[in-house]
Amino acid sequence: MSDSTLREYTFRCMKAEKEAEKLATRLQTLVEVEKLASRLKTHATGNVELGEDEDFSDKEFTNLVNENKKLKYRIGILKKSIESQGGDPSSPAKDDNFSNHMCNILGQLEGIFKKAVLSAYPDVIDPVIQIQVSKHADYQCNAAMALAKSLKKNPREVGQMVVKNVAPSSLISKLDLSGPGFINIFLCQDFIKQQVTNVVLNGVTPPPTTPKRVIVDFSSPNIAKEMHVGHLRSTIIGDSICRLLEFLGHDVLRLNHLGDWGTQFGMLIAHLQDSFPDFAKKSPPIADLQAFYKQSKQRFDEDEAFKKRAYEAVVKLQAHDPVHIKGWDDICNISKKEFEMVYERLGIRIIHRGESYYQSRMETLVKQLDDAGFLEQDDGRKVMFAEGADIPLTVVKSDGGFTYDTSDMACIKNRIEEEKGDWLIYVTDAGQSQHFKSFLACAKKAGIYDLSKTRVDHVVFGVVLGEDKKKFKTRSGDTVRLVELLDEGLQRSEEKLKEKDRHKVLSEEEFTKARNAVAYGCIKYADLCHDRSRDYIFSFDRMLDFRGNTAAYLLYALTRIRSIARTAGVNRESIVAEARKKPIDLDHEKEWKLSRTILRLPDVLVRITEDLYLHPLCEYLYEVSTVFTEFYDNCYCIEKDDTGKIVKINIGRLMLCEAAAQVMEKCFAILGIETVEKM
Repeated sequence: MSDSTLREYTFRCMKAEKEAEKLATRLQTLVEVEKLASRLKTHATGNVELGEDEDFSDKEFTNLVNENKKLKYRIGILKKSIESQGGDPSSPAKDDNFSNHMCNILGQLEGIFKKAVLSAYPDVIDPVIQIQVSKHADYQCNAAMALAKSLKKNPREVGQMVVKNVAPSSLISKLDLSGPGFINIFLCQDFIKQQVTNVVLNGVTPPPTTPKRVIVDFSSPNIAKEMHVGHLRSTIIGDSICRLLEFLGHDVLRLNHLGDWGTQFGMLIAHLQDSFPDFAKKSPPIADLQAFYKQSKQRFDEDEAFKKRAYEAVVKLQAHDPVHIKGWDDICNISKKEFEMVYERLGIRIIHRGESYYQSRMETLVKQLDDAGFLEQDDGRKVMFAEGADIPLTVVKSDGGFTYDTSDMACIKNRIEEEKGDWLIYVTDAGQSQHFKSFLACAKKAGIYDLSKTRVDHVVFGVVLGEDKKKFKTRSGDTVRLVELLDEGLQRSEEKLKEKDRHKVLSEEEFTKARNAVAYGCIKYADLCHDRSRDYIFSFDRMLDFRGNTAAYLLYALTRIRSIARTAGVNRESIVAEARKKPIDLDHEKEWKLSRTILRLPDVLVRITEDLYLHPLCEYLYEVSTVFTEFYDNCYCIEKDDTGKIVKINIGRLMLCEAAAQVMEKCFAILGIETVEKM
């Protein structure tokens, strides 16, 4: 089986196989639902009357249609999986040796035990398989407890039946029962040895997945306004999500939905005409765009004549007057250059696509919605209602202009129909939750968004707080500028490293790299290590602490791991050459514990794709460092005599050091944090 087929098989085919038993019992239901839905749809359009025995409420109709969609979706997955495997999805899965990629152990075990449950109890519909890390074994399956309750049987008896029906697998060495019916799972040492050795040979490789077209909307500052601390979370979280999905093999489009259109540009262009009369021929030398914006806003608020000119400028801009377009373009370019300087410092890749991009698409959309009868008049406005939208969308304002509602409807239409997005992700603050609920409901009603075909995630986050637990602001009460925050991070990082005399042992270039890595890494990690949906307290003192779960500590821990092989005078090529000869030995319990911890990375990454919470990756990274410390304290990698001379090098343990370092580096890369060889 080729690599591409393996990647296609594992998630899509395995998921289909899990559903096969359930679908087999419901295919007849599907046929009936299709007939009813078709007939009811015809009835809904008024083309035919229902028979006397076909009296259905709107709720029943909706339920039937939804059931129809779900079953069709599952059958589609099943058919594709049958094609990719080339066989019967109800037959046992082929045993994958995972020689070319890391194994998602939890996912594999869930598949194995789900098949065992369905084999033992064929009448069970969609059994819930709970598998977790265990203190008594490597993993523990608790499926028997829930099954026993529904089957009204003794849980230990159920557990025995499940164990009896577990198919042989290269992952599992043995199974046993404990307590009332807990199934203890012991992994096969040969499998673990080979997987860790593969990390040394091939680096950290993603578990198999089905590539999707993913569009991530994040950062999204407004033109002519400086990025502030409020943009920090969206930028950092969005970038890390992109990095994760790119690593897993998805086709990711990173979009910066800039506020680059609207009334404020009339105000800016009018002020531009007064400040730089020759701007149409010569690009204006605006040194401080933020100050320029504040000046224009003050004039707009205080000068009625200027306000009138600003509104006239908006009309001309929307009519694409060449001079006004030139002024708008100049302002946008100045602003984008300032954004890019921030993104470059943070290592962010993103494509600018502002509201202006969707102007013609909004016009088309409004006409389509109007023609379809979705828009209603409301005090001069055109609004749209939908089930689930507590607040209607204002699609057209009373003056004929468009709104954020219009823009977001045009965006989702573009991203699904033109960009062919399978998965849309929006990263914004939690305050926009109601807006997203409303526009997604309207997009469903308009037939733009079908949740059975397109996955949409609104990734929300809380507020950044100061150490006083109030919204993070400067001492004067202003919003903290992002550039100033990054500058302060660099300054504090440099001071911290000098306190530890790092400038005395590192070259100037090494010190600069370490300073930048610690400064920007700590800012990112302090954000990502928290539950994103909650507010968090921003504290440079805490995030630059070289103790505990901080980027400063973890970056330093990684450099210490890397220094072990350097101290032994062994380079990576020698370690890889040794790994090619034979798999790693795992004789000591701490070696075994570290190996199992290293191989949990795919489990963590797959879990994150389910809810897009990134703090579990930070928790895992910290766990790797602490488990490595246990290993290093108990297992000598290098042995020295009384004079300090190296007398023995355990190359197998250096292989384990290499695998741990590879995993930590990959975690840092997904979090968007640069690593260094020395600190």
